[in-house]
Amino acid sequence: SAFVPASLSSSLTKAMPSTSSRLMVASVESTDVAASDIPKITADKLPPIPFKKIMAANRAEISVRIQRAVTELNSGSVAIYVDEDRYGQHRWGADESFLLEKESGATPISAYLDIDQIIKIAKEADVDAIHPGYGFLSESPQFAQACADAGITFVGPTVDNLNTFSDKTSARNAAIAAGVPVVPGSDDALRTAAEVNAFVDEIGLPVIIKASMGGGGKGMRVVRNREDLIPFFESASSEALASFGDGSVFIERFVEKPRHIEVQIIGDGEGNVIHLWERDCSIQRRHQKVIEMAPAWSLPDELRAELHE
Repeated sequence: SAFVPASLSSSLTKAMPSTSSRLMVASVESTDVAASDIPKITADKLPPIPFKKIMAANRAEISVRIQRAVTELNSGSVAIYVDEDRYGQHRWGADESFLLEKESGATPISAYLDIDQIIKIAKEADVDAIHPGYGFLSESPQFAQACADAGITFVGPTVDNLNTFSDKTSARNAAIAAGVPVVPGSDDALRTAAEVNAFVDEIGLPVIIKASMGGGGKGMRVVRNREDLIPFFESASSEALASFGDGSVFIERFVEKPRHIEVQIIGDGEGNVIHLWERDCSIQRRHQKVIEMAPAWSLPDELRAELHE
């Protein structure tokens, strides 16, 4: 595409045959500007392609969105899928797609968590970058390390960052070290019923059980009655294991009707970090955000500035 002066009226007259870059050609009509004066963009003026092939290590809509971005970069897109997803859009929308094998009786999700198999497919397909999307392996330091070991770029945080923040208990400890106030909770991940019982004896009820890894509301249970503690712990741990490949949990004091205000940050890997302002995510269903409002409504300016700082 090219920038066209506002005085020009343009009309779309012809589309080229479909290509991976979805290019279209538009003719320009003008009475005061010659066609030769319109700037043209040639191949030597285009920005370099960052990667030749990028794999979307995810499924469904998440993978489709990654593929769309990959196409806009003029790179090749690679998808992975399980047999249950063989008719899915993310399989057919990619330039290449590869079937993930799984053991008989295994869940489809388990294949999307199979680091060794995904790396093997990526290497055989000459993939030079993997975008994990969100969920699944997106917060796995083991996956990011496996990509690095294979000479493949992991599109996401560094292994060190993931080691700190993918595990909510270590992220909590980092927040405490930085002077961020937190609600009472377990210092380490809990893996057995005995550990859970001992901690709740100390902290009391109500509490909320959370998966140590991952997010999206999975592996979370609110416990108000003691007889529910171990059944809820077992179900939360089982859900976390199926979703993230890790069944460990941690426990915090449950806060009734809280405001969920979050400030996201972004860094370029070169030491430059900015915040992206705040948003109110308090409207939730089953611990998953339904509506996000930015800026956060009714947030006092002083508290807003403190959050940003």
